[in-house]
Parts: sequence; C-alpha cells; structure tokens
Amino acid sequence: MADSDRDRSRRRFVRRQWARRWLTVRYVLAAVMVVAAVGLGVYSLYFSSWLRLESAEVGGTSQLSEAEVLAAAELPTGDALALVDLDAIEVRVKRLTAVRSVDVSRQWPHDVRIDVEEWDPLAVVAEGDDYTFLAESGDTYAFDGMPKNPPSHLPRVTVGSGADRLALEEAAAVVAALDAAVIRLVDHLEVETADDIRLVLRDDRLVRWGSAEQSDDKAEVLLNLLDARPEAQVYDVSVPSLPATR
Repeated sequence: MADSDRDRSRRRFVRRQWARRWLTVRYVLAAVMVVAAVGLGVYSLYFSSWLRLESAEVGGTSQLSEAEVLAAAELPTGDALALVDLDAIEVRVKRLTAVRSVDVSRQWPHDVRIDVEEWDPLAVVAEGDDYTFLAESGDTYAFDGMPKNPPSHLPRVTVGSGADRLALEEAAAVVAALDAAVIRLVDHLEVETADDIRLVLRDDRLVRWGSAEQSDDKAEVLLNLLDARPEAQVYDVSVPSLPATR
C-alpha cells in the first residue's frame, strides 16, 4: 500500500515537472514567434521588394498636369516606401510657383499620394508676346497647356523696368482688394515700383493708386470721384483722405 502511494506521488511529481517544463517551452515558443514576426515586419518594410515605391497618385490639380507634378516630385522609385522622405517630396513640388500648398502621404503597399492646392490666378502679367499668371503670393507662374490667349476676365498687369518682387506682391494685393465694380472699369495695371502702381481704365483715364495700403478705401474714393468728376482724365487716390483729379 505504501509502495502504491509512493508510485502515485512519484507520478504526480513527474506530471508537475512536465507541466512546468511545458509552460517554459510555451513561453519560449511565444517569444520566438514574436521575434520572428518583428523580424519579418522589419524585413518587409525596409529590405524586401514587397513594399517598394512604384508610383504616385496626384490630386487637386486643375492647371498643372500630373506629369508636371511628378517631374517636380522626383520620386525615389524602388526605395522602401517606409523610408521615402515625404517632406522632401513636398519641398520639391512646392517649388512649382503654381502650387499654394501640397500634402504627400503614403498609400500602402506601393504608392504615395500627392494632394496639391493651386493658386487661383489674380491677373495676367504681359511678357512681350507671352504672358504668365500672377498669384496672390506675388509669384508669376505658367504651366503646360496654358491657353494661347490670356483669359479676358482677368486684369492685365504691365511691369516696368524698376519693378521687383516686392512690387509684384503689392500689385497682387491691389488686384485682390479691388471690388467687382472697379475691376469692370480697369483695362490694365501699370507697375513701376511697390509705391507706384497705376490703373489704366478702359476709356484711357489714369488712376494713380500708389501702394497696396488702404486699397479698400482707395476703391471707394475712386468710385465716388468717377461719379462726381467724370470729365477728369487723371485720378489720384494714392492718399485716399486727400484725393485729387485733373
């Protein structure tokens, strides 16, 4: 009887030993599987050909072509998608002066998406027989497939030899501030310097506008002067509190 009890105790001891060993083995197997999964993930992301950059989707464009955006993006095709520098692509696409903002995101498993917001053209800048568009930023830009003739609804801007980037920024601010009633009267703007901007009306009357400062006040004063003194040929609203005509 005693031997039987000893046998049973021995068997229970052996079972407990195996249970402890199996628990240890399970932990080891689980750890191995986790390490393997992490290793496979790292390999897939950074070293395998499974998740490489192949192409890009372009959205948000109405003026620029997809080819122009992709050419500017200089995609590092063939690189691991996880390692592609999205900020660098954004910087390169932003160099297109027609682009107001850009956002680049990964599209797993093989692409990136380039979402572009373009500037709306404020005016047309005459450049000999050619033209460019003027953006609110003061930049001028062109793109593939521009119309042969400039859109007639946009005011024209002629730029003097003394005009610099600041002058174009001021011209853009003036155009942006003009209300529809004034735009309808304007044939074109003459930009000499940042402080010497003039409006030439469709009937050849001249408006000395000055800089973009107080453009809202200047537009209101101009409309009042045009009603009160329609015979004048020159209207000076560069200082809207002291307008003059001749």
